[in-house]
Amino acid sequence: MTSRLPDKQRIQKFLAARGVGSRRQVERWIAEGRIKINGRLAAAGEPVGPDDKIQIDGKPVSSKSLGDHQYLMYHKPVGEICTRTDPGGRKTVFDRLPPLKGARWISVGRLDINTDGLLIFTTDGELANALMHPSREVVREYAVRVHGDPGAESIQRLLDGMELDDGPARFKSVVPGGSGEGANRWFHVTLAEGRNREVRRLWEAVGVTVSRLSRTRYGSLRLPRSLARGRTRVLSAHEVHELYRAAGMQHEPKKPQPRKAPARRRRR
Repeated sequence: MTSRLPDKQRIQKFLAARGVGSRRQVERWIAEGRIKINGRLAAAGEPVGPDDKIQIDGKPVSSKSLGDHQYLMYHKPVGEICTRTDPGGRKTVFDRLPPLKGARWISVGRLDINTDGLLIFTTDGELANALMHPSREVVREYAVRVHGDPGAESIQRLLDGMELDDGPARFKSVVPGGSGEGANRWFHVTLAEGRNREVRRLWEAVGVTVSRLSRTRYGSLRLPRSLARGRTRVLSAHEVHELYRAAGMQHEPKKPQPRKAPARRRRR
């Protein structure tokens, strides 16, 4: 899929869209004097385009089009963290992703170490940022097992909204998901933002402890039952189209390259 972008963009946005680094990382690299544009040191916010020669630490940045971007889903298991590296040596979600050359995988949102389920990865930083932005209100769905039996009053409070330490929050829907074992109960909940541990904190605010949490949907993209934990799957053209639509970004299919006819052998 190819995103339509203007010829010139601020360098932070330009490099983030190509999966080189986040905007904050690019700003830091500029401040450290590590980025050059056409042979001179870059300035923060400087407009650049595909024809400009950009170098990071002396190495050229590929000017490939957004049509070369890649997209996949990953079934994250419990026990993996969503950072690229961990000083403590814990496994990260990036360890099992297919290797890339000249680009990097960007996670669309995060899941905490004790949460499993759907993660989306892309090399299109602009798409990832748009999908995560609160203004887009992309719906996330979770299967939640809680210890205890919250009553109707608690459920209504979760739907009406509660004040957490980082601002108001609420679920868009709370649907019973069948009975659990003993004092455990299952629910399916949705919300339209992805703040840190928000699902767990909302349940804790009504005095209920989450004993298991799994993300099953992000926007229109659902985690298929056939995708085992720790495995990835490349997104279909339709799934990618829906992600761009949810992000409010225009896109068009990448045109296939015509096949060359095989060379004919000369008769001797």
